[in-house]
Amino acid sequence: MRDKYKLVGPIYDWLSAFYSGKSIHKCKIAMLDRLQPGDKVLFAGVGHGRDAVYAAQRGAEVTVVDLSETMLKKFQANLVKEGVALNIRQVHSDIMKVEEEERYDMVVANFFLNVFHEDMMVRVLQHLIRLGKPGARVVVGDFSFPTGNVLSRLVKTLYWYGAVGFFWLFAGNAFHNIYNYPEWMKKLGLRIHEQKHYKLLLLNCYWSVLGEKPA
Repeated sequence: MRDKYKLVGPIYDWLSAFYSGKSIHKCKIAMLDRLQPGDKVLFAGVGHGRDAVYAAQRGAEVTVVDLSETMLKKFQANLVKEGVALNIRQVHSDIMKVEEEERYDMVVANFFLNVFHEDMMVRVLQHLIRLGKPGARVVVGDFSFPTGNVLSRLVKTLYWYGAVGFFWLFAGNAFHNIYNYPEWMKKLGLRIHEQKHYKLLLLNCYWSVLGEKPA
């Protein structure tokens, strides 16, 4: 399969910072303070992986999975550049081909599920849940579902379409509406434990949603 992020992968972090300031990074690490040394955590679609590094620095056993060779190379280059001496397992694969059911204490999908059309997004989320142990935490960080008054919802929706349109055009990602992740997570059997919101221009544009798998 072709590397869809060959063009935008090298500037992915710059794009995130340009579009959101520090909000996306804060969203990505929002729930990682819950990790304990020795916890096994999987990051689906690692990107440049600063959240994965943060988890490893807390003592977690980190696995990152990405289908994009460009993204994994950039992740490794960043580790070398920053002099980060951490043992992070890197898997170059389609996440649906990772068959490690009930292995992980936490499974993280930061700005990953939004690359898929809705039916595929649900299948991927189901698979990620299966990778977690009984009682595992499943974290989804992404653009938040629009709420508030009419103007607020309109601005957040237009803001989302700017991002999804760019990645549809330059990376071939799916073009779709904003997903209501807590509702889907509940439908798939998770208990929603916490939601944290992150603002841009006084609007809650991003959220990190923590779900818990039944023990």
